Amino acid sequence: MIVYDLECRTGQHRFEGWFKSSEDFARQQERGLVSCPHCGSAEVGKAIQAPRLSRKGNQMVEAPSRPQQPSRPAEVPTAPVASAPIPAEAVEVIRKLAQMQVEALKSSRYVGKNFAEDARAMHYGEREAEAIHGQTSASEAQELLEEGIAVMPLPFPVTPPEQAN
Repeated sequence: MIVYDLECRTGQHRFEGWFKSSEDFARQQERGLVSCPHCGSAEVGKAIQAPRLSRKGNQMVEAPSRPQQPSRPAEVPTAPVASAPIPAEAVEVIRKLAQMQVEALKSSRYVGKNFAEDARAMHYGEREAEAIHGQTSASEAQELLEEGIAVMPLPFPVTPPEQAN
């Protein structure tokens, strides 16, 4: 799975797009399947983006002295990470983003591993639409996107209600 920062050709809207590969992005763009979620324009291209360093939320450290290597898709470029302190402005942005997620989840229902099934049922009118969050695989999320179902990853991991203290 590869994530691109995309933007309208006018440069007014930026958004993310998830694709199986760079070839998959090119095929979808040629078929007119990539469009701006803000204005609907099909005049979309890749935006300049920083390398993404990711770690799966379900990875655990085996021992305190030997952390696991982060798992990265093969196509995502990597860069060295500085050990300098995070700037106060960045810490504040992260704190605000976390608070926004907390507030958004208050009006969303956790559906666990039924996320893809429930999202499809709502999209196809088989059940009433509502805000939901849950779990799905990257390939299932890609299939939802290809069906025109708007989904996005949450920026911070969510503890399922049955596991919360």
